[in-house]
Amino acid sequence: MDGGAGEEKHEEALCRCDYRLVVVPWHERGALWAGEADVLNAEAQRSADGAFRFSVTLRHDDTGWDHYADRWEVLAPDGTLLAQRVLLHPHVGEQPFTRSLSGVEIPPAITEVIIRGGDSQHGFGGAELRLALPQ
Repeated sequence: MDGGAGEEKHEEALCRCDYRLVVVPWHERGALWAGEADVLNAEAQRSADGAFRFSVTLRHDDTGWDHYADRWEVLAPDGTLLAQRVLLHPHVGEQPFTRSLSGVEIPPAITEVIIRGGDSQHGFGGAELRLALPQ
């Protein structure tokens, strides 16, 4: 370049740097990185009485009692809650994990359900799964 005024403005623009550092206390790191509960797999079995048994596999980076996957739900296609399985404790060293729920009554007109997982900080929002019900 010719070293004129245009070059000086260009160099000045290149030198304007804005560095910011975000410091997160070590004990709060899990809340930032644990994310939301994802449904990895689900199975439904119809029992002799017509009720269903659901087995659902979740993945969530549980950090302890302050942030863990605390439930999964079975929803009708229109979003109506059909069943909920409450998870009573964190699964810090057990990921992914599978839990079941039996005796779920589903109206005969419903042939497909949505399974979603929730956690104690974010609620719902992770990966959901659509599941066709066995006839």
